[in-house]
Amino acid sequence: MYTVNGLQDKDYCLREYAPLVKRLAHQLMTKLPYSVQIDDIIQAGMIGLLDAASRYDDLHGAQFETYATQRIRGAMLDELRSADWLPRSLRRDMRQIESAISRLQQKLGRAPAESEIAKEMSVPLLEYQQMLQDARGSQLLYYEDFHEEEQDFFERFSIDSDSDPMVLIQDERFREALMHAIESLPERECMLMGMIYEQELNLREVGEVLGVSESRVSQLHTQAVARLRSTLKGQ
Repeated sequence: MYTVNGLQDKDYCLREYAPLVKRLAHQLMTKLPYSVQIDDIIQAGMIGLLDAASRYDDLHGAQFETYATQRIRGAMLDELRSADWLPRSLRRDMRQIESAISRLQQKLGRAPAESEIAKEMSVPLLEYQQMLQDARGSQLLYYEDFHEEEQDFFERFSIDSDSDPMVLIQDERFREALMHAIESLPERECMLMGMIYEQELNLREVGEVLGVSESRVSQLHTQAVARLRSTLKGQ
């Protein structure tokens, strides 16, 4: 089925690996706003799958599914970036949340509680939680938000001005800083991140473990990533 020019039978590839595309799409959807359509994500993933089939060379030693997974996810993220699917108002809300968290962490010397973040932002707790719910997924793609400061974490670890943020994420120093930031999260949020990103549980499954609703899991996830972003910006 494979040659140095890629996968010979593209139809076979689509039939065989369509379930992989759908699985990856549904995993991604747990981290995206409800306005994003699953069919659009799947379509982009199928294009990524075909691209993987044309580029794959089994002489490299990697399993095709491993290689295809990377190309499929990349195609899905590219589609989301190009669609600019998140309103600027929600990105603005997330930046305000991150700023409030950063100020409180410096002031308190610990991770602030939800009620403390809401008070810092001068909004009722329920309104703050709704902001978290509405902003679900805002942290997934907009790495350019890190470039608002004169010199930020990504820039200090980039090799050149054209470095791809997705490449930087694989940088060992970034990974170490990220792992330390995750370990510093409040216990429940640290558990939640492990269940979503390591065990790949969906929101419903995480909710069952934590004894909370899916919407509450979504809020906690958005808050956890806001904490991580505020921490990494200060590195």
